[in-house]
Order: sequence, then C-alpha cells, then structure tokens
Amino acid sequence: EVLQNHVLEAQVFHTEFGTGVAILTGALRFSLATNIDDLKLRRLPEVPGLQKPPACWAVLSQDRVTVVLLAVGQELFLLDNTSCSVLVRGFGMPSPLPQEKFCEFNTGIRSPPKQMIPSHPPHSTTLLLEVAASSWHWDQVPPEAGAAPHPRSVPVPAEASQEIFRIASMAPGALLLEAQKEYEKESQKADEYLREIREQQLLPEAVGQCIEAAGYEHEPETQKSLLRAASFGKCFLDKFPPEGFVRMCQDLRVLNAIRDYQIGIPLTFTQY
Repeated sequence: EVLQNHVLEAQVFHTEFGTGVAILTGALRFSLATNIDDLKLRRLPEVPGLQKPPACWAVLSQDRVTVVLLAVGQELFLLDNTSCSVLVRGFGMPSPLPQEKFCEFNTGIRSPPKQMIPSHPPHSTTLLLEVAASSWHWDQVPPEAGAAPHPRSVPVPAEASQEIFRIASMAPGALLLEAQKEYEKESQKADEYLREIREQQLLPEAVGQCIEAAGYEHEPETQKSLLRAASFGKCFLDKFPPEGFVRMCQDLRVLNAIRDYQIGIPLTFTQY
C-alpha cells in the first residue's frame, strides 16, 4: 500500500523498543512501526468518513501501547491496534469518554489546527493539549484512552509573527520582508515596498517587528529571513539602536543550539 499510494505525512516517536515511525499514506490509512531497526509496519484500522488528511495528529506511546490521536473537523479520534474510537465529538454532542476541560483561551486565529501536543503531568492521568481552530484547550484524557510521551514545548506565535505571516498582510514587517526578498532578486519591487513603509514613517516599527518575530520562529531559515529583512531595513534608518538586533541573534544561537537533537530541549523564546 505504501509503495502504491506513497507517504503523505510521517512522524517519528520513541518507545522502549527504540525509535518508531508512523505514516499516513495516500489511501488515508495509518501504519506504524515501533522500531525502525526491526521494521515491521502495522496497519491501523480505517478512520470512518476520512476523505482528506486530518488537520493534525499525534502518536502516543507508553507501556508497550502505541496509539494515534487525530483531529477530523470537530471530532477527535483514537486509533489503536484493533479499533477506531471517538474521544471528542462535535460541539453540543456528548463525548463517549469522560473528560474535564481545564481552561480555554481564544486565540482569534481562524486557520485550521496544525498540531496536537501531548504532555506528561506528575500524576497518572494523561493531559492532551488540543489546538482547535479558534482556541487552545487543555483536556484531561483518562489513562485508558492512551498514554503520552515526555513533555514538549508548545510554540505560541507572537503577535508580530501573526502580523507578518498573515495572508495578504500589509503590516510594516510583512512589507519589509517582501522588500528584502525582492532586493535579493534585484527587482524594482523592493524600492516600491520600501517607499510604502517609509512614506507611512513605519520603518522603525517594521524592523522591530521582524526582529521580534524571529524569536518566535523555530525554523532557522525563517529566523534568518526575518533577521536579514531587519538588517536590510536598518540600513535606511539613521538612528536605530542595534542592541535589540544583536541580542536576538545571540538568543537564537543559544535556542537553536539546545534545540538540536543531540541536546533535545525544545525551549520556546518565551520560556527562555
């Protein structure tokens, strides 16, 4: 099936047996192997009504049990070796398993969720962070519904990042980022973007936005792109204090170093 339908998505996880891998194929079926050194792919049951890849999914493994959690619309499914069960139904519909919602925070973001983060509290009950389309939920999932790996950091985008990367954004930082990209292409559009920012006297704010957003990005290439834009914008300012830019470069060096797999501490900028 994997050869015929290819791999759409994959996730690596860790178990007592070693390093495992879970894949979602083009046939929208999940398969997993708990140890890549002794590769035995096991296909999980079909998810009813799944017609496109789920918005987000996560692998949970503990005590020789590995399951897959996936979000489809307003429902949360649990896949184990033998069955597919519903953990959370749509709004207004009763959940099949008892759960307690600890808190809810409206992010104001309308885009679909990208990630579910399981964590491991000091007591035996598993905590699941469910990222909904417009809010963050901390839900308490009973231990029998699945287990969780060690805690992982939750990256929460800063307002500057949201402003810059919002679709069709006209934020000063977004225009400065585009100006820098066009400058690298030797395009006259760079001058047009830059003139628009300067006419509104927003160039200092644009530089500051790019510096701040870089701190909240986890991909080094995105960090570099934002810092290049900030450096480009600074060239056109007579008096822009360099301390913030230099400090951010230093901070990101530290964060990227400890996020490396050999150290494995995925600290967020806020936590740092």
